[in-house]
Amino acid sequence: MAVKIRLKRMGAKKAPFYRLVVADGRSPRDGRFIEEIGYYNPVQEPEVLEINEEKALKWLGNGAQPSETAKALLKRAGLWSKFTESKK
Repeated sequence: MAVKIRLKRMGAKKAPFYRLVVADGRSPRDGRFIEEIGYYNPVQEPEVLEINEEKALKWLGNGAQPSETAKALLKRAGLWSKFTESKK
């Protein structure tokens, strides 16, 4: 089972917010997921990005592959550098 860290779109039309979830790679974008690890609201001023550091690092350590957007958000939160440092 290929586990991915990706965004799940929520919210109203033209007012999206996203949940950062861990899901099976075969499940649909807004479908079933394993665990929610954070959320991202690009509409609110300033943008809101909240990620549970412990859960994110646990899943990355277990081999979950982030999507490009999720990886950019992890870098913005400073978790990607912590993960790469812990791998060394």
